Amino acid sequence: MTVLVTGATGNTGRHVVTELVRRGERVRALTRNPAGARLPAGVELVEGTHTAPETLTDALDGVTRLHITATAGLADVGAELVKRAVEAGVRRMTIVWGGYVGPTEQAMAESGVEWTRLEPQEFMSNALTWIDSVRAEGVVREPFDLPSAVVHEGDIGAVAATALVEDGHSGKVYNLTGPEALTTRERIAILGAALGRDLDLDQITRQQAIDRLLADGVSVADAEYVVGWHSDPPMEARTVVDTVERVTGRPARTFAQWVSEHADRFTG
Repeated sequence: MTVLVTGATGNTGRHVVTELVRRGERVRALTRNPAGARLPAGVELVEGTHTAPETLTDALDGVTRLHITATAGLADVGAELVKRAVEAGVRRMTIVWGGYVGPTEQAMAESGVEWTRLEPQEFMSNALTWIDSVRAEGVVREPFDLPSAVVHEGDIGAVAATALVEDGHSGKVYNLTGPEALTTRERIAILGAALGRDLDLDQITRQQAIDRLLADGVSVADAEYVVGWHSDPPMEARTVVDTVERVTGRPARTFAQWVSEHADRFTG
């Protein structure tokens, strides 16, 4: 069995690859930059992107399991990607949604093969956007201070790998959260304690938050969507569920654990 992981060096794809390798699976990793992939030994690296499915004939050759991360640019071609995967012989798929059920998610559900949709809420790694201001000023700038049951990207990868390898997950939709609903201030306090520093929250305006995303190249529509989501997170994002533990057999990792893994990045 060969598993193709698209977006294999991305925020969640990297963890899917790592977990599959840990389980002893044969993994083919699709990435735009194989030379800089930094993936575990034994992974087959293939250059490409899932947003150009017409180029993936070789990448899909011999693949029976497929992992997709819904990313910008996929909506217009996602149905074609799913169609080509099924025609190539893929019989089980997982997808990390993009925050809503779009064309790719729908095509997968209608594909006739086994599928599992992962619906993680806010990622713990969003805190990486704080690195520069924490290093320089000991400050985090965010517009809202609301609770969010942030989830570790490694747990998303573990759930995806489990669904790809083990039976019993076909047709399931898994809401994924961490084990705690934490406000922005509470996450900052956990980070500060790990760094041995007092960190402050500087609450910026909604428009400042939108402008910051625009400056990073995010579209107006996406910036307004992201900031709007954070201004009023859905109940699913604020309510802890035990999906990670039920699927993988181990508790979801805490934000404190995530911080311990990444603390050095805040101390440059």
